Amino acid sequence: MESIAPIALSAALASFTDRWSPRIVTTVNDYDVRVAKVEGEHLWHTHDHTDEFFLVLEGELHIALRESAGSGSGSGERTVVLPKGSVFTVPRGTEHKPYAPVPTEILLLEPTGTLTVGDQHGAVPDHVDVTTGHSLA
Repeated sequence: MESIAPIALSAALASFTDRWSPRIVTTVNDYDVRVAKVEGEHLWHTHDHTDEFFLVLEGELHIALRESAGSGSGSGERTVVLPKGSVFTVPRGTEHKPYAPVPTEILLLEPTGTLTVGDQHGAVPDHVDVTTGHSLA
């Protein structure tokens, strides 16, 4: 049986340097709690069957959204800005593109097995890790 012990997010984040390559710190029911270091642009992508939760631990995260007329807020593109300590949930089926103008640390909550590039996306840049999350070292 696994040992159950607290996990310091600062220690988890200090254990790796890769950008856009989340680490799984724990699971809650069928969800992974992931931490990631991010900087620069991710890519436009959509998660067809799940929302995506973001918590900014350090730095600042921008999330560009492409919303349809059915979302209630009109159609088009908009960007939400998340300073340190902010949370935001991207609704399932919403095309989005995270961007960090400065080195940023985030916590994500997603169903286990969710790909970092979603279900629909364009070409994946070399700096973005296509993964369902890595275990902590």
